[in-house]
Amino acid sequence: MLSIGQKISKFLKPMGGNFYTIRLGMTIRSRPNESCFEIPSKGLVLGIYADEDDLYDPGKLTQAAQKYNTRFANGRLLELLKISGPCPRRGESRTFFNIDPFYARVVVAGLGHECLDYSEQEVLDESKEAIRIAAAVGCRELQKLHTANVSVESFGHAESAAEGAALGIWTNHEFRSLTHTFEPQINLYELEGEDTDRIGWEIGLQKASAQNLTRQLQDTPANLLTPSMFAQNIVNILTRSGVNVEVKVKNWAESHQMSSYLAIAKGSCEPGIFLELSYFGTRCDERPIVLIGQGTTFDSGGLCRKTAHDQEYSRGDMTGAAVVVATCRAIASMNLPVNIRGLIPLCEHIMGASAMKPGDVVKTMNGKCIEIADTDAEGPLVIVDALLYAKNYFPRFVIDIGTISGEICQTFGNEVSTVFTNSEDLWEQIREASVHTGDRVWRLPLWEVFQKKLKIFPHVDVTNLGVGSGYTCKSAALLSEFVESTDWLHIDAYGVMLSTGDSVPYLQEGMSGRPTRTLIEMIAKSVVDQHRDKDK
Repeated sequence: MLSIGQKISKFLKPMGGNFYTIRLGMTIRSRPNESCFEIPSKGLVLGIYADEDDLYDPGKLTQAAQKYNTRFANGRLLELLKISGPCPRRGESRTFFNIDPFYARVVVAGLGHECLDYSEQEVLDESKEAIRIAAAVGCRELQKLHTANVSVESFGHAESAAEGAALGIWTNHEFRSLTHTFEPQINLYELEGEDTDRIGWEIGLQKASAQNLTRQLQDTPANLLTPSMFAQNIVNILTRSGVNVEVKVKNWAESHQMSSYLAIAKGSCEPGIFLELSYFGTRCDERPIVLIGQGTTFDSGGLCRKTAHDQEYSRGDMTGAAVVVATCRAIASMNLPVNIRGLIPLCEHIMGASAMKPGDVVKTMNGKCIEIADTDAEGPLVIVDALLYAKNYFPRFVIDIGTISGEICQTFGNEVSTVFTNSEDLWEQIREASVHTGDRVWRLPLWEVFQKKLKIFPHVDVTNLGVGSGYTCKSAALLSEFVESTDWLHIDAYGVMLSTGDSVPYLQEGMSGRPTRTLIEMIAKSVVDQHRDKDK
């Protein structure tokens, strides 16, 4: 004879630990004094394809979702999807509870059309981008429910799924005394007996972690990330990753005639610092790739002061430096067989008694003189010395990253990083990398006309402003004056420094960390191509 409790238990189904749900919909809590947020829970993110132009398309579950539906949910997942409304499209999701005893919550995220691929018009692999969006949307839904453990299916490309998941749940709450943000642990959903791309998942996590590091550095207030503080933080971050960090002080920079970036630093009581990062992943006699990052920890515009509105995000003017640091850490973590030299000139650009003035002239280490016509056009001046210093390493190629020109936002908004290069091969490499990562780039010209606009005055070699319009192209032309006989690529990341949270759904509003993953992908691909050429 069964007791009343035993009879009731036949109708109960476990849900997350201390909760039980009666199949008719009633809920009983076995420990009423405990908060539901204390209960450890597991969630699962699965995908569904649907034609976004057809409102009545019932959708098609991904392979992993189909297997989950038949093996563990007894077909209930598909049944619930049918009665829950229109099939989720890209950027949409449905959350279901208590479908099976193991996962308390299951989110089905929309992937759009099943046949998405490379779009020539969008210059983007739309399939991979849809996967990132789906993973991010699904993980965020479970994050809102304080789900402790989240498993994410690969959606057919584990690397993109890991990127979307890790980027999507990241928020900066470092300076909140009471944090309201819950970050779940994310894992790859694996079925017993099924092959999964565990390596791809780990690579995706490494790339996302690098971009999140860039976001963290970008978002740190300038009073807590002065040049000296930045240097100390980077030593702590990179030395644990197998990257050597050398901190060069002002006297060293003066002895190497680095007058350009030191002129920017003169207005601040914080002296300029030059960081040199070294990673050796292959033979020491292999020529390195040199990465240069603009490290202006705050940009007030100097004596040609920016408005208060324009200074709101000036702490992010060290985006180039942050990207180089994060890229070096990711390359070291993935043990890529390549040698990297990272050069980061660090300075504060503020007004002070010794600040540089309009009309000042600085003489660089190669003998050329630059007139400072506008102190607010300082971006290229920070990078010039590092470009000249890079030749000491006889590099395979040089890439510099900075936040130079706000003009590009008027044309491209926050959608692309603009690229200038003297090498067709480098352009093809970064363009291909951006297609795979979703961080798009667009090439702008290095025409001679822009150099002429900088050299028009007879009393000086070049000015930092020149005449006429087109500052974005003129700033790149200025940098090209100091590139000596090497393949070189300049990335202006001003346009992608901030994320609105709309155009890239897996990046929440705030600092974006772009184009970190694109740079990592480009370098990794160049390593593969180099080894393939050697094997021929």
